[in-house]
Amino acid sequence: MRGLRWRYTRLPSQVEDTLSGEEGNEEEEEEEAAPDPVAAPEDPTVPQLTEASQVLSASEIRQLSFHFPPRVTGHPWSLVFCTSRDGFSLQSLYRRMEGCSGPVLLVLRDQEGQIFGAFSSSAIRLSKGFYGTGETFLFSFSPQLKVFKWTGSNSFFVKGDLDSLMMGSGSGRFGLWLDGDLFRGGSSPCPTFNNEVLARQEQFCIQELEAWLLS
Repeated sequence: MRGLRWRYTRLPSQVEDTLSGEEGNEEEEEEEAAPDPVAAPEDPTVPQLTEASQVLSASEIRQLSFHFPPRVTGHPWSLVFCTSRDGFSLQSLYRRMEGCSGPVLLVLRDQEGQIFGAFSSSAIRLSKGFYGTGETFLFSFSPQLKVFKWTGSNSFFVKGDLDSLMMGSGSGRFGLWLDGDLFRGGSSPCPTFNNEVLARQEQFCIQELEAWLLS
């Protein structure tokens, strides 16, 4: 009688099963614990507005911000005056500017849909003569942004009367002027900025005007 031969099959122990399960769980936990993608930081050159503009789009705001002097970068925009809220009156604009000292962005849209305006190195105010610095400039979206910086030929930056506001001058012409009702205006080439006509025609009617304090 032959001797019996036994074949042994090694079964996994409970301990190994447990360890194997724990390793699988660790792999799942590692996958679940993967960090979320880090959000890209906000572009510091994009200004923050206290309220939405009715004239400028986000793209136009960004384009303009690249032309501001460094001292303005990072400052929020505060809407000091707008015709839809404060009415069509230059005197109302002056009153809203009282107590303000920082630079101002004046933007408007005429009744033909053209967008243009000016950056003033200081607040808009009544004055007997011209004031401002070489930081002042005119601009127009036609439709691409065109910026007209100071040429150095004169210092006729900004002048505010009771019945008109003028920016840039020379030879009896103004780069930008607005009447006392903030309804009609004009734009002509002038030596101060060597600018083109900002609107489609030299004479225009205003549909919407905003004044933003940049400080």
